[in-house]
Amino acid sequence: MAGGLLLTAPQHASAGPPNLLTNPGFETAGPAGSDMPSCWSKSGWGDNDFSFTTVADAHSGTRAMRVALTRRVDGDRKALVTESTACAPTVVPGRQYDLSAWYKSDTPDVSVTVFRREAATGTWHYWTDLQNPPVSAAWARTEVRTPAVPPGTDRIAWGMSVYGVGTLTTDDYAMEEVGATGPTPTCTGTAEECAKGRWEVIPAKNPTRSMHAVVLRNGKVLLIAGSGNDIARFQAGTFTSAVYDPANGSFKTIPTPVDMFCAGHVQLSDGRVLVMSGNKGYPSADGRIGYQGLKDSYVFDPATEKYTRTNDMNGGHWYPSATILGNGDVISFGGLKEDSTGNVTAEKFSAAQNKWLPMNEVNQTWSYWGLYPSMILMQDGRLFYSGSHTFGNGTPGTGASVYDYDANTITDVPGLRNKDQRDESASVLLPPAQDQRVLTIGGGNNETNPAANRITDIIDLKKPSPAYTAGPDIPQGLVDTGTGKRPQTGAEGKMYVSAVLLPDGKVLETGGGLHDRADPVFEASFFDPATNTYQAGLATDPVPRTYHSASFLMPDGRVMSVGDNPGNGTYNHNVSVYTPPYLFKGPRPQITSVIDTRWVYGDTQRITVNRPIAKAELIRPAAVTHSSDPNQRFVDLPLTVVDDTTVDLNVTSNPNLAPPGWYMLFAVDAGGVPSIAKWVHVGGAPAVAALSGEQRPSAHEHTFANELGPAKPNPAKRNSVPVSPRIAGCDRHYGSATLCVPTVFPAEVANTPKARCDWLAAHKYPKRMKVNGSDPLRLDQDRDGYAC
Repeated sequence: MAGGLLLTAPQHASAGPPNLLTNPGFETAGPAGSDMPSCWSKSGWGDNDFSFTTVADAHSGTRAMRVALTRRVDGDRKALVTESTACAPTVVPGRQYDLSAWYKSDTPDVSVTVFRREAATGTWHYWTDLQNPPVSAAWARTEVRTPAVPPGTDRIAWGMSVYGVGTLTTDDYAMEEVGATGPTPTCTGTAEECAKGRWEVIPAKNPTRSMHAVVLRNGKVLLIAGSGNDIARFQAGTFTSAVYDPANGSFKTIPTPVDMFCAGHVQLSDGRVLVMSGNKGYPSADGRIGYQGLKDSYVFDPATEKYTRTNDMNGGHWYPSATILGNGDVISFGGLKEDSTGNVTAEKFSAAQNKWLPMNEVNQTWSYWGLYPSMILMQDGRLFYSGSHTFGNGTPGTGASVYDYDANTITDVPGLRNKDQRDESASVLLPPAQDQRVLTIGGGNNETNPAANRITDIIDLKKPSPAYTAGPDIPQGLVDTGTGKRPQTGAEGKMYVSAVLLPDGKVLETGGGLHDRADPVFEASFFDPATNTYQAGLATDPVPRTYHSASFLMPDGRVMSVGDNPGNGTYNHNVSVYTPPYLFKGPRPQITSVIDTRWVYGDTQRITVNRPIAKAELIRPAAVTHSSDPNQRFVDLPLTVVDDTTVDLNVTSNPNLAPPGWYMLFAVDAGGVPSIAKWVHVGGAPAVAALSGEQRPSAHEHTFANELGPAKPNPAKRNSVPVSPRIAGCDRHYGSATLCVPTVFPAEVANTPKARCDWLAAHKYPKRMKVNGSDPLRLDQDRDGYAC
């Protein structure tokens, strides 16, 4: 594997942009009594021994700054531009700035770190790390470009952090504003397409009743159905998957060994897909036992397009979570056991051993997290449970929490609204992952079946004591409640919503329904993390997308949507593709070469492009089901611009920000137009170990969320928790297990047999459904053994 490029950026000509820094070379002494040069301050945190020294060993002039760490447990130290109006440069939101310095270091654990000030409050915040300059015994120059300055920011301060034992000497800092780049966008479609994008239904149909969608490292899409929520297929042992090839629009059916219906899945670091659990059995006709989870586990290899069995999990987990960790291991929680009770054991898949670990080798809190709990990896290796889940109510307490695996503690975080109405909500780590902000969208409750809500909540995990705050409501669209489309009113929102990270840094929310497995909503919008606002009124998918639907980003920058499995047991096999407005803005930038597609944490990697770009990022390919993909993330790659067509990309040193695996690399111009993605692999610990003799930076983790309240007491060791057989929200007294007659009808349906039967007819349920035993909803008025 090739290593990263050692960067020697060209010096700017003297006629270039002005240097915005005061005292860039430490030549001006500080005020009387200060041991730091003017406009420079000592900064840093953590348990370490350090020194700051102004030395004569300068790159130019007579002074330079030396920062040394002689002992370190955690934290960093840095000479930072003083956070004051006299010293910290004024910046313009939306603009970018080139930061450079000359340095010498004997440690790879160095980063360029930036802080920003909120104009409204005057409060300073850590913004981001931009680069890990390589070890250099002689003076070397490093340069890196900031992302676009966030709205509401009026000043930035920055410096070079040392976060490992060693010495860093720096001199001759510069900060220069970047001029305009890229062509002026021009509309290449209709005015409506340029404003709203365009949906189209492709000719080929999905051959499976898929519930799961995974974008593979070769750009194809794995669609997993298992039995497809069809008990007849289950009884016949007919389990299917399909691979879609966007290059020719074809589907290939894949033999599938077990019923992977409602399994968990995640991309492993080598690009294989780990598929865990699934469906051992459907609910009994009398409703006494619910769905049952499998112990089985398989990996799908994109190269061979075959499943291979791993060892079993310790127990069944129908609807498990699956989160990849910074070392490539996978952790899983929740779901239903083989006997339909709630599984309280954590499971861990070892990347090094390629197997599920025995239960006694995995930390256990004996907590029940529910079904498909959204567990998002934080920058320090902890897990954030966002409160998004499937079926029933949220976890006891606030409904959202931080789980520290090493300490084996769970600590609630406040602020999540309507925590028991977040069934089939969507949660995403907002772009970029470095910002550590999570968005949770919509949801409902399949047990009480209220109208789904419009709620958006946002949490900033960089704060000492993070809490959800209210975001803007989801825009409203048209809803079809069985009698034709009508505008949504009041507080009506949606569940089963899809949230897709796009290469321009926005989030597409699309699809969803107003009630459990019913009443599709036709609405789509963009959420902009920079402004915390929605752009409403986008083109809408013409195909309803409610229960068992999925939407995901393709390497060409478009979004594909599949599935819809309403309560009447039908399945929509039509496939839709969305072309966002950014693909109607003129020619796309092109990545003309990627010198090395095997990347290592802390790397600088060179690419060439056909014209100037404003940003680049890695987007982890989707592995989505039931509105849930906790591994979806957008990782910023700060640029070092060599010239208009040669760019060096600076890769984070922290594998918790970009867990090991294959990523889509996008280059994006100043107009927000993305390239077609190139595939690159970001390597974990084994990749680093293979680079004998090279010094690689360790993870630069920061202390965030470090003032949480007391941890909750863990339950005593137990085997499981009771879960109602009606957890799926279906009354099994009617029809087969494929049908889902609501346990609770929507509130607007009168509590009479006629109103319920009219609702079932409007939603295209079979005209005669066999009554299994008793008739609690009084649907069999003529006592002939059939409902309605």
